Amino acid sequence: MAERAEVVFVDGVRTPFGRAGEKGMYWNTRADDLVVKAIIGLMERNPGVPADRIDDVAIAATTQTGDQGLTLGRTAALLAGLPKSVPGFAIDRMCAGAMTAVTMMGASIGFGAYDLAIAGGVEHMGRHPMGFGADPNPRFLSERLVSEDALNMGATAERIHDRFPEYTKDRSDRFALRSQQKVAAAYEAGNIQPDLISVATRSESGWGLATRDEAPRPDTTLEGLATLRTPFRSHGRVTAGNASGLNDGASACLLASGATAKELGLGVKMTMTSFAFAGVEPEVMGLGPVPSTEKALRKAGLSITDIGLFELNEAFAVQVISFLDHFGIDDEDPRVNEYGGAIALGHPLASSGVRLMNQLAHQFESHPEVRYGLTAMCIGLGQGGTVIWENPHFNKKAAKR
Repeated sequence: MAERAEVVFVDGVRTPFGRAGEKGMYWNTRADDLVVKAIIGLMERNPGVPADRIDDVAIAATTQTGDQGLTLGRTAALLAGLPKSVPGFAIDRMCAGAMTAVTMMGASIGFGAYDLAIAGGVEHMGRHPMGFGADPNPRFLSERLVSEDALNMGATAERIHDRFPEYTKDRSDRFALRSQQKVAAAYEAGNIQPDLISVATRSESGWGLATRDEAPRPDTTLEGLATLRTPFRSHGRVTAGNASGLNDGASACLLASGATAKELGLGVKMTMTSFAFAGVEPEVMGLGPVPSTEKALRKAGLSITDIGLFELNEAFAVQVISFLDHFGIDDEDPRVNEYGGAIALGHPLASSGVRLMNQLAHQFESHPEVRYGLTAMCIGLGQGGTVIWENPHFNKKAAKR
């Protein structure tokens, strides 16, 4: 067997994330058009990539129906103007859809079957709420395979609070406030805008242009967060303020083998080191990134102390806190979510994985002292996913300093 090919992250983009629902900026925009826009933007940014050399297009969505169905990878590739010779497929792993698209395409490149691939995801939660139209098998409840509210993500987050009383509501609120502050600072510093692809929007007041995320609330205060109601349980701890919202958005990235990137003169933002997915009890799905990270570290021959930057998807503040606590990392550790996260930016399920990667890639550039970073997320129905990346800008001298 030939040894595995090096897998590189060439570039990644996303649309600005909108608030789901009638008042959101994408209410009159089709789901497939969002991801088509992301793919077009990705190709325009990388003119050195011959479109006919792309081996596959993997596009994820959680609720694959209507304008978010019909084998998205293939239909989006055609709509984005890629040659008809380029194949594509759709993928679903709930919140980790785009992350799974990246790991599957990365594995295909590593195996030597592919040289170039596009991976991404889309979720229009306004048009297609999570689980809408799904018909769970009655055995799940009759045989007590999962509890009745295992599909209610907010209830699973409340259960983590139950299991670990030291994860207080105040601690979650403080984490959420910092997420909002970090996103505001990242926008101010111009760290988020470079990877956004503008999207034309339509509303009753006419045409518009989405150029930034709709969900951040930079004026958030700790006092304000303390007064929010707890919709998943009376006197609960999970609120709209310390959880990600319901959002619309899409993402896409370009992966290549190291040899192909060199041949075509493509820039390399990150190199894939390892990845892993793991299952946990669906009732506490937020704990999923702990075993997936342990698994990915083991496969890479690394330990948690080797990781210099973390991009963790903030589905719920308590879910990130449980991860940090397990690995002995402080809630305010500067290595974690430097630009803020989903609590402020939003979490359009199947597209979020590439958002994490875009942010990590951008941070790698300004952190030559860091050799490894990771992207991780919890996944509905009790799973976790982790990808470990190596920084091509790593400099031993900077690390020693």
